[in-house]
Amino acid sequence: MKSFASMHPVVLFLYYVAVVFMTMFMMHPAILILSLIGALIFFFMLEPTKRILRDIGFYIFVFLLIALTNPLFVHRGETILFFLNDNPVTKEAFIYGIVIAAMLVAVIFWSKSYTLLMTSDKFVYLFGKAIPKLSLIISMALRFIPLFKIQMKKVNQTQKTLGIYTSKSIVDRILSGIRTFNSLLTWSLENSISQADSMKARGYGLKGRTNFSLFKWNSRDYSLLMIIGGIFLVVMYLNVKGIYNFNYYPLVSTFDFSIKHVLELSIIFILMVLPTLVEVKENLQWRYYKSKI
Repeated sequence: MKSFASMHPVVLFLYYVAVVFMTMFMMHPAILILSLIGALIFFFMLEPTKRILRDIGFYIFVFLLIALTNPLFVHRGETILFFLNDNPVTKEAFIYGIVIAAMLVAVIFWSKSYTLLMTSDKFVYLFGKAIPKLSLIISMALRFIPLFKIQMKKVNQTQKTLGIYTSKSIVDRILSGIRTFNSLLTWSLENSISQADSMKARGYGLKGRTNFSLFKWNSRDYSLLMIIGGIFLVVMYLNVKGIYNFNYYPLVSTFDFSIKHVLELSIIFILMVLPTLVEVKENLQWRYYKSKI
């Protein structure tokens, strides 16, 4: 069950804007760790574990690549660990590389869950009236990648069924790849043209055109929107006051372990795990109702 996906598109969009904004522009290490934890937990609830573990090596590689290469190119900081080609490798640059890597991986996982929940029809619902042409192009682009993968599998399976390029030689693999690419390119162009003609025939983007929508506001949407907006405003207020400031150069700031600061960070943690809490609540409620049958 994807209970969070059933929320109103406005609520979903504003939530992702809030968490991605905080992840990208608030460089406190605790905030980035909380964001990464929230993104991972929620994505594990949406996708099968086997599929995630199959791709986890790529994200580990990206994390290590950024974390290890940053101190090789950035030589700021006062704590020198060692010299490499007469260039200092500092502890501050190494820590900052880890933080940047955590931020990037967190944003990637938030974006992946966003693509699963914010479907093309929700995006068109949000921006179809304000920017009809751009919203159509963006929705087509978001939908294009999964359709491209599905069509590629169909073409490969068709070639194997027909006995074309079935050997494991490098030449056959190259020819099979070229033939598949040509088929996919033709298919994508035809699909985009037919979809554009279909939308034009339906009067998409014309002034005064009415739209049918299945998305209706309810009490859950209003409650969740108030929680998201309230937490975001509180966090922005505390950030303006400098509560979440953290320096990496020339020296790394000391982490504040006071109860007051932990409570200030716990507000952000609630926001980061809000989709997970919604999913857990709905699942427990569903199991409770099933037990009463």
